[in-house]
Amino acid sequence: MRNVTLILDDGSRFHGTSFGYEAPVAGEVVFNTAMTGYPESLTDPSYAGQLMVLTYPLVGNYGVPPFTVEPDGIATFMESDRIYASAIIVSDYSSEYSHWNACESLADWLKREGVPGITGIDTRELTKVLREHGVMMGKIVFDDEPDNIPEAQYSGVNYVAQVSCKDIIKYNEGAPKKVVLVDCGVKNNIIRCLIKRNVEVIRVPWNYDFNQLEFDGLFLANGPGDPDTCVDAVENIRKFLDNPVVRPCMGICMGNQLLSKAAGARIYKLKYGHRSHNQPVRMVGTTKCFITSQNHGYAVDNTTLPAEWEPYFINMNDGSNEGVRHKVNPWFSAQFHPEACSGPVDTEFLFDDFVKLL
Repeated sequence: MRNVTLILDDGSRFHGTSFGYEAPVAGEVVFNTAMTGYPESLTDPSYAGQLMVLTYPLVGNYGVPPFTVEPDGIATFMESDRIYASAIIVSDYSSEYSHWNACESLADWLKREGVPGITGIDTRELTKVLREHGVMMGKIVFDDEPDNIPEAQYSGVNYVAQVSCKDIIKYNEGAPKKVVLVDCGVKNNIIRCLIKRNVEVIRVPWNYDFNQLEFDGLFLANGPGDPDTCVDAVENIRKFLDNPVVRPCMGICMGNQLLSKAAGARIYKLKYGHRSHNQPVRMVGTTKCFITSQNHGYAVDNTTLPAEWEPYFINMNDGSNEGVRHKVNPWFSAQFHPEACSGPVDTEFLFDDFVKLL
């Protein structure tokens, strides 16, 4: 295990050892406070370009499940086809694992996928730095290769274009209702949740003009990076909203931001984002609160929503937007993940609401 140093943009240095793929890497450093779910988080395309810090102290103790694929082409236990996070940073890596469904260690998986992992980092102190300063760029450098320093840029990069599918993919063909899913970096469990409700899913690239297709409803998926880079997607959504034929629409995470932008709202970057399984949200106009799984660094500015739109959910920690809905038409979205894989499934009823509208 080689010695490595994590160098943040503010000059902070954290020393540890490598347990994954041995190569320097750079990216946006973000922290996730979830206690479980590292296989799902690592394969979430929303983490593309990011160095993921896990605040839970012990990681790797239940290993990694097998990468098997179902007949519909969706991975059984993973949220995409590969690891999308650029690196994983933990306090204490467990080289010994035990779980009924594990087939390999986290270290072996990282090495096979070419993803660095570092352990021995004081993740509590690192998280304090990120909370005080906000997310920032960082570099993982191997101490015995001090001149091999990686460079990376996160702001302004269109990561959605990098992770989206390139061709149209159909699931559950022949079902009574057809839903176009705009793939901005969709998690597999979103597709699973739609298939489970017996709809045909037509998965299209992020910038594809889906308005030319025949469909009963529109679904806007999650994805990485800055929504302001997704100009083509916003324009296609705006065409959908302006169509005199009104059809239902639901968005999740990036989908919430793109729907809001198409409606005319502004997006801003959060200081350190929401990445956890325990974010409390309240349904506006009610006393109903839900514990949600989240992974996003941007939010909708509620004050810029047009008059015909309103916040659907509000974050109970910082008051930020957690969803929008149209006051008349069947269009709504959630900033959190109602499909929650991994995490709580308290809000999966939103999929039922959407399918009932079709």
